[in-house]
Amino acid sequence: MARHKHYATEQDDEPKMDISSLIDVCFLMLIYFLVTSAIQVRETDLKLQTAGDRRDPTPTEIQPLFIRVESSGLVSVGHGMGQQALDADPAVRELPLLGQALQLYQAASRSAMNRPLVQLWVDDGANQQRVVDVINALAAKEIDSIAFTDR
Repeated sequence: MARHKHYATEQDDEPKMDISSLIDVCFLMLIYFLVTSAIQVRETDLKLQTAGDRRDPTPTEIQPLFIRVESSGLVSVGHGMGQQALDADPAVRELPLLGQALQLYQAASRSAMNRPLVQLWVDDGANQQRVVDVINALAAKEIDSIAFTDR
């Protein structure tokens, strides 16, 4: 008689489950929700204009600056009762007080959205070098609109 051998099969304690198809479905749902969702607009993305940012579209008129060069070398700004004597020494060629007045006038012109305009009156006996010094001061402040006037 022949003997039959029976082998006992091993039984797993934990059943195995293939979750790769479940992961595929999760990624497909994630992609679907990302594509179909709308992005919420943030406050920084909105184009708002606050009261401090408003600008008047029409520029304000600003009067041209009147510069007077005397025969003595005196450089003054303004005319009539508002005339101010600035630089009187013809030996000083830098004209520091005129430079300060030009800087203030240029800042006022920019805030009024205008181009700075200077009217220059030169006395007949004025030194040519003094006139060149005034024009150099204007060029240093990047003022290029100059009109020579006779009063």
